[in-house]
Amino acid sequence: MRPSSILSLLALSAGLATPAFAEQIELDSMTIDARREADPSAPTLAEKRAELARIPGGATLVDGETWKTGRSSTLQDALGMATGVFVQPRFGAEESRLSIRGSGLQRTFHGRGLLLMQDGAPVNLADGSFDFQVIEPLATDHIEVLRGANAWHYGTATLGGAVNFVAPTGRSAPPLDLRYESGSFDYQRLYLAVAQDFGDWDAYLSMTDSSQDGFREHARQDNQRYFANLGGRLTDRLSTRFYLTHVETDSELPGNLTRAQMHDDDEQAAPNNLRNDQRRDFTLDRIGNRTVWTLEGGHSLELASFYSEKDLWHPIHQVYDVDSEDYGLRLTHKWQRQGWRWTGGIEASHGRNRDVRHQNVGGHAGRKLNELRQTARNLNAFGELEIPLASRWALIVGAAWLHQEREVDDRFKCSTAVASRCVFQDESFESTYVGRLGRIGLRHDLAEGVQLFANFSQSYEPPTFSELTGGQIVSKNDAQRARTWEAGLRYARGGVELDLALYRSEIRDELLALNDANGDPLGTVNADRTLHQGIELGGAWSVGAFVLRGQYLFNDFRFDDDDVYGDNRLAGVPRQFVKGELLWQRAGWYAGPTFEWVPSHYAVDHAETLYTDRYALWGLKAGYRPAQGPAFFIEGRNLSDRRYAATTGVIADARGQDSAQFLPGDGRSLYAGVEWRL
Repeated sequence: MRPSSILSLLALSAGLATPAFAEQIELDSMTIDARREADPSAPTLAEKRAELARIPGGATLVDGETWKTGRSSTLQDALGMATGVFVQPRFGAEESRLSIRGSGLQRTFHGRGLLLMQDGAPVNLADGSFDFQVIEPLATDHIEVLRGANAWHYGTATLGGAVNFVAPTGRSAPPLDLRYESGSFDYQRLYLAVAQDFGDWDAYLSMTDSSQDGFREHARQDNQRYFANLGGRLTDRLSTRFYLTHVETDSELPGNLTRAQMHDDDEQAAPNNLRNDQRRDFTLDRIGNRTVWTLEGGHSLELASFYSEKDLWHPIHQVYDVDSEDYGLRLTHKWQRQGWRWTGGIEASHGRNRDVRHQNVGGHAGRKLNELRQTARNLNAFGELEIPLASRWALIVGAAWLHQEREVDDRFKCSTAVASRCVFQDESFESTYVGRLGRIGLRHDLAEGVQLFANFSQSYEPPTFSELTGGQIVSKNDAQRARTWEAGLRYARGGVELDLALYRSEIRDELLALNDANGDPLGTVNADRTLHQGIELGGAWSVGAFVLRGQYLFNDFRFDDDDVYGDNRLAGVPRQFVKGELLWQRAGWYAGPTFEWVPSHYAVDHAETLYTDRYALWGLKAGYRPAQGPAFFIEGRNLSDRRYAATTGVIADARGQDSAQFLPGDGRSLYAGVEWRL
């Protein structure tokens, strides 16, 4: 973003933050909110809760106020206690292993297996991959977590489902929000947001500047993020909202350590990462729109669209210089009447990548090694109907059709793998993936605040370009398919809120990215049969002024009578995981411990010959957070200074030898923050 643009934004912020403007905004909102109808382009938190309560399966709404009581930097800060979500940063920053029900299990960067959205429009590239650095937790009002096929109405059919980050608007946000966080490892974060309600229209603008040296050597992070939205009612029946995003992010990559290296010095970087100055830097610009047209007879049409450009500079084993352009739209028809509800639509997206690769010479581009033009095209149709049965019973049926294409055009046709000789090799290919899927679910409102559900669904995931061309060779993989059974309950009575789901997914052709024992990429293969099953339990329990909230995961992911691995467990994720906090809360004040527990070791390789250790972490946080005015927090993490692996790489067979696959978690740290909301 040009300096002149930044100055203009700061000038607008200063103008909106003046007392005269703040007073006018408050008076206007008091007058208008009493007589104005809701804005369909920006549903409220209460409206979203009611919508998710009708889903016959795992669906969670995370209020931003729950994570803004402490450091709000990574996706783990925002999603760590969301039911069913396993998220572990690999360097204490944005890039993470983000997985729901074992989705994208092998990835600790540039994720897959989930649909990430910003205000209902995809953040994912057209090939299905996504970047963690696009999301700003402080510029998020609430998060929808829709596990598995429970994200069907967003047009996705992934194993993991969808996560929708919903931004504040000029109606929901305070006129001025200024926050500063600081702490260990030279962590700093400055956040400024302004909002104004104009009546039928409103606007929101936020700017974030963050940096940290990181717990480990060569782990410097610098990020600047700008978000804005403007929307409201065009007529009594037509509403629209525009979203703008600009992200500049630079990340050093300290790399994986062997187990011995981690226990000897968990702050060190991998020697090869230092030698090649490995990094992941990119700039992203994105514009989105959501338009809702309310019709007669309970009908409505919703159009969600987006366009994004990304420039990536990524020195790793080679230097990846990638320019991406992605755009798409989703048209949804909704209807409801006398307990009947219908959601159906079509979705189209298109993405182009210019992927140029060079020899990595100390972090700089050396000899050109390859140039690929990658194209992804998607056309999907989906529909879901809710049928009221007897009193308090509802049947939900759905169907989806997916037609997706992946095309690679090799513009270099030269392999330099052998010394300096150029060996002719054309890696061009085209693949088409077609899926036809079904879903059926049952919901029963047993009593006030008690709901039971069960469902059966299918999922279908074509490979991303990382699963096709992300290794040393092109891998022409099939789509990953699954059948999932799920049952559970929602409970909200007497100070207890529970979200429980039991699921079993039978997967064919699971996409597993493998490395050799030295950590070198071998590309991705389709496993024959695998099984993902487990328990997702989350919620909160209030007793007087005390609140216990958190989640428990039981993960049983394994091969199913595989020729090589038998019934071994899949590597890379703990069998059990617990994360939570116990806070005393009164009149805006809060204090209490936080905790994270992995009670047993788990394998790094599918052959189960190399393991990481169990661990338990604890911390403390306290603060004061009223609805408006001054606020503060102080938070200590890993106060016992436990040395542990936050997550690991995934390899096929370590042959019992130590391997550079361990990603140390941050040591003892202390953070504090101050905030002012008008």
